[in-house]
Amino acid sequence: MSFKKTAETLEPGAKTLSRKYYTDPIILDQEYENIFQNNWLPVARAADLDEQGTFKTFEIAGESIIVLKDDKNNLRAFYNVCRHRGTRVCVQPEGRFSKSIQCGYHGWTYDLNGNLIGAPHMDAVNDFRKSDYPLHPISVDQWNGFICINLADNPAPLHDIFSSLTERFSQWRIDELEVAEHKMYQVNCNWKVIIQNYCECYHCPIIHPDLTEIHNYMGGRNDMHSGPYLGGYMNFNDNIESITHSGKLSCPPIKGLKEENLARVYYYSIFPNFLISLHPEYVMAHSVWPESVNRSRIDCFWLFSKGIAQSNKYKIEDAINFWKMTNLQDWEICERSQLGIQSKKYKPAPYSGQESLLAAYDKYYLSQLNA
Repeated sequence: MSFKKTAETLEPGAKTLSRKYYTDPIILDQEYENIFQNNWLPVARAADLDEQGTFKTFEIAGESIIVLKDDKNNLRAFYNVCRHRGTRVCVQPEGRFSKSIQCGYHGWTYDLNGNLIGAPHMDAVNDFRKSDYPLHPISVDQWNGFICINLADNPAPLHDIFSSLTERFSQWRIDELEVAEHKMYQVNCNWKVIIQNYCECYHCPIIHPDLTEIHNYMGGRNDMHSGPYLGGYMNFNDNIESITHSGKLSCPPIKGLKEENLARVYYYSIFPNFLISLHPEYVMAHSVWPESVNRSRIDCFWLFSKGIAQSNKYKIEDAINFWKMTNLQDWEICERSQLGIQSKKYKPAPYSGQESLLAAYDKYYLSQLNA
């Protein structure tokens, strides 16, 4: 969803991306290498790893990743690759290691810091030292309660990269919110189609009539309109309190929000694949993952203040179910977009004045793709 920006702010001649960016596997490989392996990516909530040894595995940019809590409750991330003959060490999507991680092929064993502590029959090998063969580490950190990883060898610190967003989102205290629901979707389209659909509300009157009754698709204001972070806010229509089926708050507002934020929803895209929507009483977040050139996985989280979901006092499903309906409307039109873009007759066309964020996204995307 997104925001109004006047036509004169649209760069002259701005057009949609060429067909190859949505259909060419070579482009996808380039995206994996230059974008998904060089940016901070959200993979889970910190609460998902709450005890020593708890872990999750993820498939990202052609790599399998293990994220875990070590024996001192620090976050660690490693490539899921045994240092002996490259076997995938962990095949479970989540679980808990006791005190070590063992490869099921030849028994090479690592502690929770990734150090090799057991290598059967390697003592007969000249000059073999366990210290030379730890699991390959990956940079990992937390931002607003999200565990983020970066596959680059020496990435800039996460908090330096996200510093301009931290203060902007501080009133919602996202790190203190709890996941009330997590849903995963499979959508048959290129991952960028989903991002671009989120960044405009030009389609809202046709695709989302219920949402249009909540906020005017022409009534948004962007406050971040270039670079890796794009978005802004939309004011609610009269007598609307939040984005729910009833139009009323689904639970008490998040404490500490300024009065102006009680009458708005904020929508932001964070390059490359993170979408965050801030409402008066909850936060919704999407992460979008390419699985092939025309297939994507979307993880959607609904976050509420502590204790809200467990209390059974409130109708948070009024908010969650509204967005489940809206998500499915988006996924359907995104799949139809992909089908059309695959046609040999698809050609780039001009963006409208309501799609300036898409032009900004494309510009930054191309700069990163060709970096």
